[in-house]
Amino acid sequence: MKLHFDSKQEFQLKAVESVIKLFEGQTINRGEFELTSNSSGLGFSDFGFGNRLELSHADILNNLKSVQEENDIENSQELNFISYTDTDENNNQTKVETGFPNFTIEMETGTGKTYVYLRSIYELNKVYGFTKFVIVVPSVAIREGVLKNLEITDEHFRILYNRPPINYYVYDSKRLPQLKSFATNNAIQILIINIDSFAKDSNIINQYRDSTNGKRPIEYIQSVNPIVILDEPQNMETDIRKKAITNLNPLFVLRYSATHKFIYNLIYKLDPVKAYDLGLVKQIEVDSIFSENDFNKAFIKLEDIKAAKTKVTATIKIDINSDNGVQRKSVKVDSKNYDLYKLSNNRDQYKDLLVSTINFADGLIELSDGTILRLGETQGALTDQIMKIQIQKTVEEHFVKESKLKESGVKVLSLFFIDRVANYRDYDSTGNVIKGKFSQWFEESYNYYKNKFSGIINYPVESVHNGYFAQDKTGKFKDSSTGESKADDDTYHLIMKDKERLLDKDEPLRFIFSHSALREGWDNPNVFQICTLNETISEMKKRQEIGRGLRLCVDQSGIRVMDKNTNRLTVIANESYEDFARKLQKEIEDDCGVEFTGRIKDKRKRESIKIKKGYQLDKNFLELWEKIKHKTRYRVNYSTNELILKASEAIKKMPAIIPPIIKSIKTGIDIAKKSVEGRQLNFGVYKVSEFSNEIPNVAGYIQNKTELTRSTIISILKSSGRLKDVLLNPQLFLDQAVKEINTVLTDLMVEGIKYEKIGDAEIYKMELFAKDEIEAYRENLYKVKNQDKTLYNYIEFQSKVEEQFAKDCESNENIEFYIKLPYWFVIKTPIGTYNPDWALILKNDGKIYFVAETKSDIDPKKRRYEENIKIKCGKKHFEEFPTISYKTVAKVSGLM
Repeated sequence: MKLHFDSKQEFQLKAVESVIKLFEGQTINRGEFELTSNSSGLGFSDFGFGNRLELSHADILNNLKSVQEENDIENSQELNFISYTDTDENNNQTKVETGFPNFTIEMETGTGKTYVYLRSIYELNKVYGFTKFVIVVPSVAIREGVLKNLEITDEHFRILYNRPPINYYVYDSKRLPQLKSFATNNAIQILIINIDSFAKDSNIINQYRDSTNGKRPIEYIQSVNPIVILDEPQNMETDIRKKAITNLNPLFVLRYSATHKFIYNLIYKLDPVKAYDLGLVKQIEVDSIFSENDFNKAFIKLEDIKAAKTKVTATIKIDINSDNGVQRKSVKVDSKNYDLYKLSNNRDQYKDLLVSTINFADGLIELSDGTILRLGETQGALTDQIMKIQIQKTVEEHFVKESKLKESGVKVLSLFFIDRVANYRDYDSTGNVIKGKFSQWFEESYNYYKNKFSGIINYPVESVHNGYFAQDKTGKFKDSSTGESKADDDTYHLIMKDKERLLDKDEPLRFIFSHSALREGWDNPNVFQICTLNETISEMKKRQEIGRGLRLCVDQSGIRVMDKNTNRLTVIANESYEDFARKLQKEIEDDCGVEFTGRIKDKRKRESIKIKKGYQLDKNFLELWEKIKHKTRYRVNYSTNELILKASEAIKKMPAIIPPIIKSIKTGIDIAKKSVEGRQLNFGVYKVSEFSNEIPNVAGYIQNKTELTRSTIISILKSSGRLKDVLLNPQLFLDQAVKEINTVLTDLMVEGIKYEKIGDAEIYKMELFAKDEIEAYRENLYKVKNQDKTLYNYIEFQSKVEEQFAKDCESNENIEFYIKLPYWFVIKTPIGTYNPDWALILKNDGKIYFVAETKSDIDPKKRRYEENIKIKCGKKHFEEFPTISYKTVAKVSGLM
């Protein structure tokens, strides 16, 4: 399978554009530089191609404020720079203020953060000529993910950007000459490097090496002023790591994450709420598996251990007798309070049971009966029973989803995270494989549901599940502690290598077990179930847990599926829905400062929206559908002269084009033992009249962005009287002109749009209603009381306006019949497809047939531009249906 990428995702383009606009006024980069040295350093002379920035910090701050205003972000009053405390060998500390700007891009997990920064690389090269980029990652898992993204987007970007020369590679301390190529090659150079590879003086990259002509390899990176991209920068906020980033000598730093710890000059924000509400990630639901009234054994959970000067204290959770019955509560245990019988208020289950040892160093307690509990571990609970049911529910949900999605070509994957490999696969004394309890429970569940869902998955049980774990030298699976070992590295590589294979429906493997320490390595869009099987309640951050399955799924052609009824992630959790939802909401509020309330769904509150039997015989439905079922195509008719007149007038009214400040600074770079230092050799400032900008192909650039003829473009520019502005700042002028032309062009196209029915061969087929199995959550459903007036037992609504409209349709005697139009009933427009809300029959003197669009405010001035364009197109579409009235209303009464 080959994954496909949509190059026109508006939210991604906005993120890329926000980076590009930071440097408006920068001329295209030439990049030649000369490396020299003085007597205090090691001398060499080398020619290469580096990044250069002509803009002052004041220029960049002005651009930053403009970008922030466009993106509804509070303006920065000054550029933020990172600082750190440097400690020398004598433990003397110095606060260091860095001189390169940092910019923050916040994008929710699953929305294409890596795609955005890779595309920004191509765009920065195209617009400004920058060629040197370093992507710094905090872990092996993320490094492998970046490399995989570079591989699978390579052809996509080459086509999109007319095949620019590009080289990308992972830093390898055994292949140091690559860094010289990085510095001296004038193609786009992308270096991926783990922060731990260059954070310490002892790292090979920071040592003088014969293989790099006696230089420190890092000097090649420093000499070219790379643009540094930090992937998950919240993991690089220590002084040591901030110093390491500074030591790369960046031109500037771009910081990408969903969970930033610190914000430096925020330029774009796509938080979890916005991503979820726009349907850019899967819906989230929780299937909770937990015990109730389980007070029959001596329950003990070790929650915490703290050490003070005079005593060690453990916090444990036990069952306690109270006036309201048995309650599970946390208590403190120390050298004076250690009798669990007394602490439980005399529960017989704890009689003669003492905490005999509290070991802070090893993180454990020992009980008087010899039981040892480590942090997070539990005894006396139904742990195994809960985990067995978790597996059963995961397998059941998998079969349900696979049965629904089989015809659409979407393969379903289920992902189990476990904390002990032996629970899945173990070995006897001779090295033979033994099935762990998870394997046994899984195979029991799979065989049961395979028979129940006959024909859905036909593969034998041994071929549908497998484990992705670190391996020892003999090939045996083993536990991972940090996820950063060489064995873990090999596992990540295998996960990424198998990414496309796992998406192929003809590949039997569907149920995947992996160690929870390897969770960051999983990045597969078709994960629909996530089940964390821990001996304790999962302490993994909920955003990390759901993040492995948030991406929108793809079909067998590798094309993203946008249908929200398909994109639903089910988390099978070993805690209550309320606890899971509360923790996730708190994490999102703490991380992003936004409320996520109401967006995490309880699977038990999911309902099927069912069509009534015999709907094909419903007279009103047949009558209404017959009138609206035809598909249309459109053509646009506008006057070229009017386009020239209006577009030229719009360009004439554009803000003034500000020329870039042109500076010439020649700097010698001194390579000393601990740093790269610069010596300014000369300085010059040039007026615009003395400096010749390289003028691009103006008509060709605008033609590529608007698809107008060259003669029309030239007429627009001449008539605007602003053509001379292209000499002041070519790129700024072109981008603003394209924006104005496209706005005018869209308006004229919509004014002159003409729809026509395609014919009986192209209709919205009534049978699709029966095939369309829909599920939704009760809080977004209106329960229909009188199904004679509509098709379904529930009406799904997206807003309070739609909910009230459904209620009024049912109660209003003048409404004879109504339906919420399905998502596949779409009208093509110049700016994408449009899905109207309702179709109705109104009884008056005679029958009136309506298609209605519900909006909270019917004033076009208070709606988004794109909404108004689609509504105008909807109106033009239904003009071809003479018996249909199209209206935009806030209430049913607006139809009367």
